[in-house]
Amino acid sequence: MLKSENMYKRKDGRTVHIRHRLGWYCDLWLSMHRGTWKESTRVRYEMIISKHILPAFRDCWPAAVTTGKIAAFTNLLLEEKGLSPKTVKDILLVLHGVLQFSAKLSDHPLPVAEFIYPKERKKEVRVLSVEEQNRLVSYLLREMDFCKLGILLALSTGIRIGELCALRWNHVSISEKTIRITDTMQRLKNTDSHGARTKILIGAPKSDQSVRIIPLTEHIAALCASAKPGKQDAFFLTGNEHFMEPRALQYRLKKYAMDCSLSGVHFHTLRHTFATRCMEAGVEIKSLSEILGHANTSITLECYIHSSMEIKRKNINKLSVFGL
Repeated sequence: MLKSENMYKRKDGRTVHIRHRLGWYCDLWLSMHRGTWKESTRVRYEMIISKHILPAFRDCWPAAVTTGKIAAFTNLLLEEKGLSPKTVKDILLVLHGVLQFSAKLSDHPLPVAEFIYPKERKKEVRVLSVEEQNRLVSYLLREMDFCKLGILLALSTGIRIGELCALRWNHVSISEKTIRITDTMQRLKNTDSHGARTKILIGAPKSDQSVRIIPLTEHIAALCASAKPGKQDAFFLTGNEHFMEPRALQYRLKKYAMDCSLSGVHFHTLRHTFATRCMEAGVEIKSLSEILGHANTSITLECYIHSSMEIKRKNINKLSVFGL
């Protein structure tokens, strides 16, 4: 680097003049890609840039964002701000994208500093035991309503909380015993300065694989048949035109779990429990992966399969044939 940080000396000895600071490239990167992203992705990237990247690098020249500065920025996010490794990795990926973008727009390509992403600690995932699952199912079947039926549906299909909140009854086929997932619901930051701070968005799921048809068990199909409301476009969780948002559904599940003396239960617990029961029952992994809406089976195996101690013991006892 020469006297000014907007000048970069290449390996061939030529000096490159950088015309804009990183804040300018952040704005251009967002505006040029805005039409290619889903709204949820756009809102997340705008938040990451405004809250984290601009305060640290707005006035920096791209070539001045060195490996050392990125390492210091990473430590700031992890240690002082207390962000999770997953969140920090997401922030660094956006910063990396902006730096690559600025390098491509320069008269002569600039090298992008090295990024070392924090290692994500694997969390212990809560999976209901068979006894706990039976306890919750028995509770939900008592004084059944649309919300309880929705939680049963999630426990028997593994659908995500946003998918359940966006599900309408016209996507439930009683004759074919299936549900069709085409939408998801999420609460996003509202970029309109005149409105509320957040807003509910119903849109396409997170990936193409998430748009899928899921078969229902005979029991769940029968419950749906008896509960189906007259209005076909009613939301599944309410039976009318008013939706229940994910946050409210989480509160409901928390109450139901407390009533059943179950601790540490979140909505994602239902998805993990469903996947684990499927594997214990011998469901073929490719079919399970498609039901869960995963892009490939490795995601299913790595993230959603949790062997119970009973299954582990059954497998380890196979060593008895070797006299162990």
